[in-house]
Amino acid sequence: MQALTWKWRGHTIGYTVAEPPQALPLNGSPQRRAVLCIHGFGASKGHWRHNLTALASDSRVYAIDLLGFGDSSKPVSQLSGEAPLPGAVRYGFDLWAEQVVAFCQEVIGSGVALQLIGNSIGGVVVLNAARLLLEQNQPPRQLLLLDCAERELDLKRLPEQAWPARAGRPLLMALVRQRWLVTGLFRWFARAAVVRQVLLQAYPSGRNVDDALVELLLRPTQDPGAPEAFRGFVNLFDDWLAPQLLERLSAAHPPVPVRLLWGEDDPWEPLAEPCHWRDAFSCVRELRVLPGLGHCPHDEGPEEVNPILLEWLRWGWQQPDDRAN
Repeated sequence: MQALTWKWRGHTIGYTVAEPPQALPLNGSPQRRAVLCIHGFGASKGHWRHNLTALASDSRVYAIDLLGFGDSSKPVSQLSGEAPLPGAVRYGFDLWAEQVVAFCQEVIGSGVALQLIGNSIGGVVVLNAARLLLEQNQPPRQLLLLDCAERELDLKRLPEQAWPARAGRPLLMALVRQRWLVTGLFRWFARAAVVRQVLLQAYPSGRNVDDALVELLLRPTQDPGAPEAFRGFVNLFDDWLAPQLLERLSAAHPPVPVRLLWGEDDPWEPLAEPCHWRDAFSCVRELRVLPGLGHCPHDEGPEEVNPILLEWLRWGWQQPDDRAN
């Protein structure tokens, strides 16, 4: 695999690509197909370490670092109501979706059949990028979401919360705007022992929680701008929710196909929510649940996940070139 960089809006963006074997698949050249994988919060392109080569059987497979993560630039965060700072950005799902769309157009190229895969917040990014691509009449063939973020702290979900959470939300929102506080909190989390402890929550089986994974997550936290990206993310109290985007994709003619893969033991994204999405939105074709796996099933259990993703990707390649059914 190649580790590469790309310039976008003056920022350096890290990405990698796994090339397919030379043999042609059933429906065209692998060079005219691409899969793009989007990581979750705190992760990077390296989080697909057990997946990219396996998925590149009949297409190029890319993984990108979202702005603020991995090897990508980490500019200063700009929150609503703050005086502008040079080079500052408004971190959020529109920014990241615009980054993904630009990457598809400038790096992957036009006329390439595209499927998108996202884990955690990467799932919301994928949904939002698909919305933008659909508006440009360039919809992806299919979206595969792994434990997509449910974003329970968004203000639009506040009525669902218990009274103490509702009462305390204004104070929480005021506190996480403070750079000194967020930077200190970030530095506390960015320690090997804490990262390993969080990983053992996210990976309930403990599989693949190794020194390489801890280092993968820790290394970008040493970049000077890393606390700013964290600050931008923890202030996303009013941004896109997955159901809003699933509704948009369901309203397309035909709907953009979405498939959901979920770790049954995910401690942060309860299974009830994707079950509701499956029943409520016509674009959701399937929900498959993985017993014993948690929030990052692609890394915790690649032996189970890779065959499912390959099965779904092959379905996507078999759809008509103009639009997936």
